[in-house]
Order: sequence, then structure tokens, then C-alpha cells
Amino acid sequence: MTQKLKTKFTLPEDWRRFKMPSALERRLQSLLDKQDSTGKLSAVEREEAEALVELSEMFSRLKIRARSTRGKERL
Repeated sequence: MTQKLKTKFTLPEDWRRFKMPSALERRLQSLLDKQDSTGKLSAVEREEAEALVELSEMFSRLKIRARSTRGKERL
């Protein structure tokens, strides 16, 4: 069962810089490239890739939320 949690937090002034660290982006790309070229990943690699995708999506959602929040503050 999925539960939603609402929380309030203060965004730092440099919120636009929120992104997945470049080393993790490179690792995810490496895993995706391997999957594309070989058609398979080991169970450990698949788990790692899924976790990195989730992390990347979290950063994306955070940036979207930050943009939305910042836009409302200007009104």
C-alpha cells in the first residue's frame, strides 16, 4: 500500500543545482548502455540500475516541486 506524506521544508537559494551526482549519472548510463548492448544485466546490476533511476526521478520531482513552490511565492 502506498502512503503519501506531506512535509514542508525550506529550499536553499541554490535549489536549481539539485541534481544527481555526475558519478551516479555515469554509472546509470553505463548500466543502461550494457543493457542495450547485451540485452541483460545481472540481478545486482538490475537492482542498482533501478535504485539509480528512482534517485534520478526523485531529483526530478524535487526540482519540479521547487519550481512550482518558487513560482507561487512570487505571486
